[in-house]
Amino acid sequence: MITCDERKDERNFMVRTQIAARGIRDTRVLDAMRKVPRHRFVPVTYSSEAYEDFPLPIGSGQTISQPYIVAFMAEMLRLNGSERVLEIGTGSGYGTAVLSLLAKEVFTVERIAALLERAREVLDALKVENVHMRLADGFFGWAEEAPFEAIMLTAAPFDIPNAIVSQLADGGRLVAPVGSLGAQTLVRITRRGTHFDTETLLDVAFVPMRPGVSEL
Repeated sequence: MITCDERKDERNFMVRTQIAARGIRDTRVLDAMRKVPRHRFVPVTYSSEAYEDFPLPIGSGQTISQPYIVAFMAEMLRLNGSERVLEIGTGSGYGTAVLSLLAKEVFTVERIAALLERAREVLDALKVENVHMRLADGFFGWAEEAPFEAIMLTAAPFDIPNAIVSQLADGGRLVAPVGSLGAQTLVRITRRGTHFDTETLLDVAFVPMRPGVSEL
């Protein structure tokens, strides 16, 4: 359940001018973006900018992604509501909340304890019940719960780890930024049996994906 009427007009304006106007057509994605209160997921300092068309700092050197990018990545996953989704990089929990409205279950992994706990507090307050959270090194995915019909990475590895790709179900889609700072590309990988088809989507700028677990 996500019910929040606070700043609803701002969300509707955001979806109309930043997201639908730029080509996002999936009605389920547009509806999810209208429902999730982005201002709940950003530090109070940046609350007034929550519905602007850019990323914002959330602490620990991380950011909450630009709304359009969240919507674009969600649309590229082609979710119909029956899927189990793996998210690598919970961050603020905003993208997690959007995915929770688009999929059956979301399994999200975060390496920074402070961010995970903050995201958990917000998701609990919004009574989101189909999200499972884990403090762990995202490079290893969540093998015990694999396979997943969809996987999303919200930080950029130089190459997508084999451990994560192998957790994709047959016919499943993985969307992720790949590359070094200043030269990142968003890609979609679709598994077809033992073959993996890769599509290049657009140029992006994400924080680098880092190994290990941090309490910072």
